[in-house]
Amino acid sequence: MSSELANFADFHLDPKILKAVAEQGYTQATPIQAKAIPIVLEGRDVMGAAQTGTGKTAAFTLPIIQKLLPNSNASTSPARHPIRALILTPTRELSDQVADNASLYAKHTDLRTAVVFGGVDIKPQAMTLRAGVEILIATPGRLLDHLGSKTADLSQVQILVLDEADRMLDMGFLPDLQRIINLIPAQRQTLLFSATFSPEIKKLAQTYLRNPVTIEVARQNAAADTVNQVVHFVKSENKRAAIVAILQNRVKAGHTKQCIIFTNSRLGCARLANALERDGIKASAIHGDKSQTERMLTLEAFKSGSIDALVATDVAARGLDIPDMPCVINHELPFNAEDFIHRIGRTGRAGSKGDAIALVDDSEKRLLEDIEKLIKRKLPVSALPIASSGIKAAGTTKPIAADPFFFMPYEPNKEGKDVIAETASSVNKPKLADGKNKKPVLGALLGGAKK
Repeated sequence: MSSELANFADFHLDPKILKAVAEQGYTQATPIQAKAIPIVLEGRDVMGAAQTGTGKTAAFTLPIIQKLLPNSNASTSPARHPIRALILTPTRELSDQVADNASLYAKHTDLRTAVVFGGVDIKPQAMTLRAGVEILIATPGRLLDHLGSKTADLSQVQILVLDEADRMLDMGFLPDLQRIINLIPAQRQTLLFSATFSPEIKKLAQTYLRNPVTIEVARQNAAADTVNQVVHFVKSENKRAAIVAILQNRVKAGHTKQCIIFTNSRLGCARLANALERDGIKASAIHGDKSQTERMLTLEAFKSGSIDALVATDVAARGLDIPDMPCVINHELPFNAEDFIHRIGRTGRAGSKGDAIALVDDSEKRLLEDIEKLIKRKLPVSALPIASSGIKAAGTTKPIAADPFFFMPYEPNKEGKDVIAETASSVNKPKLADGKNKKPVLGALLGGAKK
């Protein structure tokens, strides 16, 4: 079976599952789905690596539902609906996303799905668990709360999934994971999925997986090919004005203003969102200090289009699944290079094209070098496409030049070279021997081919 041309019907999934998949508009499997689904159905342990936005969630939820179907029943007795599959995720947002997918794919079966995470009232979750659920999606901390209060029992778990396992280790969940896994039967199927494979992840796999099949469908530590990346060198104090200029330019180019803007601190996140509001950009912040209810309301407003710019800390770097997200802007580079991959993975998802823009100050060049070392290539550097009065490039006192012809700043030119906007000031133009200005070449005026 060709992993690039496989249809979901080729996996011999139950018609109820295929109907649910078709209702979501999917017929052809992505490479990670094509490779993982048959192996999971065989009962093998899996260590899967894939770029973000490649359909990783369906790669394990669909075969889990298929494997649990023989236990599906319409009984109202909680005892008939024990937890048979446990999916652990690092963040509330990712838990919610996985739960949504599992619920949609299982909708025509009698299998019950549920999600538990912190930041919200635990009582409704406890009631759901007491009623019985076959597929449970959870964050480690909240699951331990339920285990402590005896509202969850893992003694009949047949399948364990560690989703975004590298992030769970980064967030210090290893002790929690060990406590949880000790409560699960040793005779189980274990699936570990992650966007990156670090030595720590490989060690974790050796501890908890049995002869796993390793699946890698993309270059390790790489961003999706559908993401078009560019770096703008901008002084830190000019970054907000640069964001406004970028969004204005994107509107002129026929794009929307919608974007996710990443910052490193909660305070900086809130301040930037407020400042963008004053600049006329409909913006809102999402970070760890926000309650889960506030975060969910903000995400809904963003998905509905009533918010243009979602300013976020890395709490939103993974788990956000917003179809056709056109643009991600790194207001600050992350301290961890791998987080950069997950941030820009919010765009260019499911085959759609997206732009990832990084605003880099002189003080962040070391972080940029770390990112380029991780991805094993240099990121293209370009001048800002439009000048705002007073915006200066990092490392210079000269204002960034306006280039009114630069309508498609994030499309490479035919030669694949970086397009650098030249200064419009005649003072900076090259001179002939007689002191007259040279004519600028056409490429410098156009800033690349117009589309």
